[in-house]
Amino acid sequence: MIDFILKHGQVTTDDLLELGYAHAPRAARDVREQGVPLETISVTSEKSGRRMAAYVFGDPSQIKAGRIGGRKAFSKPFKEKLLAHYGSREAFTNEVLDGRYLQIDHRVPYEVAGDGAQHEGDPAEYMLLDASSQRAKSWSCEACENWKAIQDESICRACLWAFPEDYSHIAMKQVRRVDVQWQDDEVAVFDALKARADAEGTTVALLLKSLARSASGLE
Repeated sequence: MIDFILKHGQVTTDDLLELGYAHAPRAARDVREQGVPLETISVTSEKSGRRMAAYVFGDPSQIKAGRIGGRKAFSKPFKEKLLAHYGSREAFTNEVLDGRYLQIDHRVPYEVAGDGAQHEGDPAEYMLLDASSQRAKSWSCEACENWKAIQDESICRACLWAFPEDYSHIAMKQVRRVDVQWQDDEVAVFDALKARADAEGTTVALLLKSLARSASGLE
């Protein structure tokens, strides 16, 4: 991506797709994590005529101290330490997964806190996510004003995406959520809920909310 911008002055989402990057924001994030400032602009596609995002280099003065070269790579022993620390559980679903399906992620995004005090000596500063949760966290964080402008680490630390076990907001919005996964023998329970939801003309999520309201006495 960097080489393409150096050669052409910018890179569009179409260009990134041709380069093999289906998720342009993730590619841009990877570049920014290397300490390279990027700006997102809007351009018209020469092929389709539609408007799309493109990326250009930003102001070099915006390079944050200590960020050139990007985040530090995690060692294999550190991942093994995290797997033991968290019992190989995915942070949001709390499901036990094979370690190869879990990825290490900073609780507070690197873009806000950098590596800083987050080092391999403190596993509590990291979480284990599967690919689905990591994508969801990326989308939500990248749309958050704290990520884009405020850059206050304390705001991140009160967010679900950093500490799902104890949070007061989700990307600065008053939202609460529960991630539930049915696995193995539990699938029959989900199938029963789905059948009931279909019969009532609703969704599983809305049915679960209705059942929760009844159980809590709020209905």
